[in-house]
Amino acid sequence: MSFAGRSGLNLMTDFVLVPGAGGAAWYWHRVVPELEALGHRAIAVDLPADDDSAGLDAYADAVLAAIGNLPSPVLVAQSMGAFTASIVATRIPVRMLILLNPMIPFPGESAGAWWEHTGQGGAMLEHARRIGLATISLDDQDALFGHDVPAVIFAAGEAHARNQSGTPFGEPWPLDAWPDVPTRVLLSRDDRLFPADFQRRVTRDRLGIEPDEMDGGHLVALSRPAEVAARLVALAADQD
Repeated sequence: MSFAGRSGLNLMTDFVLVPGAGGAAWYWHRVVPELEALGHRAIAVDLPADDDSAGLDAYADAVLAAIGNLPSPVLVAQSMGAFTASIVATRIPVRMLILLNPMIPFPGESAGAWWEHTGQGGAMLEHARRIGLATISLDDQDALFGHDVPAVIFAAGEAHARNQSGTPFGEPWPLDAWPDVPTRVLLSRDDRLFPADFQRRVTRDRLGIEPDEMDGGHLVALSRPAEVAARLVALAADQD
């Protein structure tokens, strides 16, 4: 647990960082040293995203293997990682779940169906029009993801990119309800894939909570790593 900022105490927290689609631990490579500099341990997980035989169970197993014997870690999940981290939280004790620009599932819903069920496409297009973009699509990587990431970092991501298998997108989320674990959502106000208004609605509808907010786009761990790390530490401390 962490009491950073409370009465001078700063106890180490174990943060386990779960990526979204593509499954690369590299997504968190700028956040890990920031968390370590704050006195915490951070483990970024590689998921078998390019393995067509791997579904949500295999993704959860990869996270469990990375956790090992760590007691009650804080699970942090980006985007599609919410499907995986929530499953992990039913298998071992975790201190809390922190979801970063997440895909929050309903029981029986697949990650593939989530997009239509939540109205993501319409929300994305409306947001694009509102900020003056003539058009935008899921294939427009620069416009969706690169707009606030340093160019050299965004370009470096190509070497770590994986072809995300469709297998986990076709599987229903296997839980009957969201895990009985303290959960916080941290959204990025400048996210063009999951616009802030959209994320607020989905968070309220599906978890019944109000999200926390920060500046940045969908890949905020790449664009604002120090602030992400500070927010994670603060959220964990607030839970304690």
